[in-house]
Amino acid sequence: MPRTNYPVNRTGLLVVDPYNDFLSDGGKLWPKIKPVAESVDLIAHLRALIATARELGIVIFYVPHRRWHEGDYDGWRYPSPWQIAHDRASVFADETWGSDWHPDFVPQPGDVVVEQHWGQNGFADTDLNLQLKQRDIDKVIVVGLVANTCIEATARHAGELGYHVTLVPDATAATSPEAMHAAHKINGPTFAHAILTTDAVIAALARS
Repeated sequence: MPRTNYPVNRTGLLVVDPYNDFLSDGGKLWPKIKPVAESVDLIAHLRALIATARELGIVIFYVPHRRWHEGDYDGWRYPSPWQIAHDRASVFADETWGSDWHPDFVPQPGDVVVEQHWGQNGFADTDLNLQLKQRDIDKVIVVGLVANTCIEATARHAGELGYHVTLVPDATAATSPEAMHAAHKINGPTFAHAILTTDAVIAALARS
């Protein structure tokens, strides 16, 4: 794959769903994510990417899933299987610890927190595209949770909108190695312009 440059003023780091329920001991989804997350050293890599972005002045966009409220899906014709499961478990329940940001990934002044997405695509019915366009960003590095759902859906849509898309397999996780393989070895190469390790992304950012 050719060397990719990441101009600071045209690159955005998209951090998807860094909630306690996903990333912290005691989180509702952490037990399912933990084996893969620990195998790729997810939290350390997210820390490193976010720290590098802040140091270089790259804008960080938080792309959060909707915080759950009782009755969110009442009257819906076609809630997805994923939405039904999370509704039953009240995942990311609003005003609870589970829907708080993981303490290492709390938005800081200058970061952009986009509107919450209802499904898996961070662009659908949110202001993510507007926030990127207003800052003249055309390259996005997409990290966070989960590799084969929200990361893939958001990154794929970014490509459809004309953004240059980078996936970072060791800065995401899924509930199984098979899901990670599908996300990065089968599906990712059909739409991502670059699939790089955290170290490779940091090196590319440093030389841009």
